[in-house]
Amino acid sequence: MKQLISGDIRMKIAIAGKKAATENYVRYVASAGMEPSVTLNPGELTGCDALILPGGGDITPAFFGERNRASHNIDTELDVLQFQALDLFLRSRKPILGICKGMQLINVGLGGTVIQDLPTAGLHKYNDGDQYHATVIEKNSWLYSLYGDKATVNSAHHQSIGKPGRGLQVIQYCPEDLCPEAFAHESLPILGVQWHPERLDPGTTTLSGEAVLCFFASLTGRQCQRET
Repeated sequence: MKQLISGDIRMKIAIAGKKAATENYVRYVASAGMEPSVTLNPGELTGCDALILPGGGDITPAFFGERNRASHNIDTELDVLQFQALDLFLRSRKPILGICKGMQLINVGLGGTVIQDLPTAGLHKYNDGDQYHATVIEKNSWLYSLYGDKATVNSAHHQSIGKPGRGLQVIQYCPEDLCPEAFAHESLPILGVQWHPERLDPGTTTLSGEAVLCFFASLTGRQCQRET
């Protein structure tokens, strides 16, 4: 297992979601030697070093100026609390990682839009398990430094980001339909992936989801190292 070196204090990662729906993310963070904190409480969020916005249902379309045409599993109260968490970490300029819905939340929070139902949703949506498909990664990006120019990733979504939000640059996409699969902010420590590094199947892809988490942790100035 990898452990984060930070003296005697473990790095604390906020997971902005509900405990019953974030068990995979808790295991993901804990497996890298960091302390997960599942919370939507602003007072608890401020004590964390970085924020993960996890996957889940669809965002209420009113937040990106549209009527509901194809969104489902909506939880507007949760959306509000997650947008508040995003705003808190944006203002403090602490690292933020959005996964699946979390990537879309970041995009909307920065003025972008969401495609409510992809014409090619069959390539991506959950169907008795995650869908695995090829992606292309832009050179000179944080993902390229981890995986090179191609990667097989897992998808479980029928929506995607539409217009990118302010300062966001798409750095990974599906070559079959050009669906954005990851982005980075041009100046802030903000990352997003449309896929699920917290639950990659090692029998289907050679990608290490831990690599994403450790790169994210490095944005705080700390590094992951293998225990000796």
